[in-house]
Amino acid sequence: MGSLFTLPTTMNQFTSYHEAIQYLEGLSNLPLNGDYMIDTRHLGLYLKRMRYFLNLIGNPDQDIKFIHITGTAGKGTVTNMVHEILNVSGKRVGSFTSPFVTTSIEKIKVGDLYIAPKEFANIVDHLKPHIDRAYIHGPYGRASYFEIFLAIALIYFKKQRCEWVVLEVGLGGRYDATNVIKNPVITTITNIDYDHTEILGKTLNKIARDKAGIIKKGSVFFTAEQRPRLTNMFKGICKDEKAFFNNISRQESVDAYNRALATAISKEIGIKERFIIEGIKKAKLQCRFETIQVKPLVIVDGAHNRAKMASTVSNLEKIARKKLHLIIGMAENKDYDSLLSQIIPCADSVTITRTQTKDRKCAHPKELLEISKRYVRKNVSMRTYLDPNQALKEVLKKAHKNDAVIITGSFFLAGELRKHWVPEETILQKRKID
Repeated sequence: MGSLFTLPTTMNQFTSYHEAIQYLEGLSNLPLNGDYMIDTRHLGLYLKRMRYFLNLIGNPDQDIKFIHITGTAGKGTVTNMVHEILNVSGKRVGSFTSPFVTTSIEKIKVGDLYIAPKEFANIVDHLKPHIDRAYIHGPYGRASYFEIFLAIALIYFKKQRCEWVVLEVGLGGRYDATNVIKNPVITTITNIDYDHTEILGKTLNKIARDKAGIIKKGSVFFTAEQRPRLTNMFKGICKDEKAFFNNISRQESVDAYNRALATAISKEIGIKERFIIEGIKKAKLQCRFETIQVKPLVIVDGAHNRAKMASTVSNLEKIARKKLHLIIGMAENKDYDSLLSQIIPCADSVTITRTQTKDRKCAHPKELLEISKRYVRKNVSMRTYLDPNQALKEVLKKAHKNDAVIITGSFFLAGELRKHWVPEETILQKRKID
């Protein structure tokens, strides 16, 4: 007779992976000498700590050609496009992105597949003695979650003998852990807008200067930013760093800018036009205005800043529907007004909820409700649920087959509710976008 506590086969299959994730996430209950994602008091130590940790594990960032990408919006899209272009052209390419949508392996990809859960767990086991050593003896204390994750990715890319790695920053640029790399071949800033102002600064100039910290000597630099004062700043930094400045000409949409950037980067590497076209066509990203169901049409979209929400609203204008049902939640550190003022007027019903992510404080739904009242159209229903799954259930119940539902305002909310259609185990088994 089997035990009452026997796990399903699929869960047993990924036990070591779930244990590795639990270990990494559990490190947050230990003291940390500053976390770049939330702490601006220790900016000088972040890259020193990352380099110290990479030295401990044998410097897996060496002998790889890097394409380093930052920006306020579009950096994940451009990273994915460039990855797919290089992949279809026959290059051995890896990419590191953040955040993940449903499960952690989605951050690390080589060729067509995410890192295997078992391989991920094995690398974590390999790193544990080094994590202990940094914590006990290291001059900068333990490595942060993001720093360890980057180390896992670099080890995997080295083991997979990647020729190229497309590296998306976690936040900003200058002090982001990814900026530990020394000689990127190509550096890219997609655009500049207001986001993470509590870390990067409250003006566009400060945000741009922080992101421009990825520009390195001898790299070929590309940007799609169109403000003359910011592009002139980038041009001046490129001159100082002896980097080669390139600016994408004006395009008709954000999507067009992303495609133009990916195309320019790929041409610089020497990729043929047919592979560029094929790679861009193949590129898909979860929770970037992703259609997850039809009849009713359901779109999951991680827009969480002003620039991304503007793109979302523009895309909604192209969607045929009878009514639009909005499900929205945000992180605490976002500019609620700038997002809500764009999306609320589009909606025929508004449902406000929250994310359930443990380590990210959510915006209070009551506060979002009060702000939304300024922008809502007449006779539009408004509801609030503290359980996002209940919010989704209720909206799907009332949406007719010719309506559209959009889940937006937070990448984490979009990822949480996407599991309604694509469970974590499906991704762990397939290791690719479903």
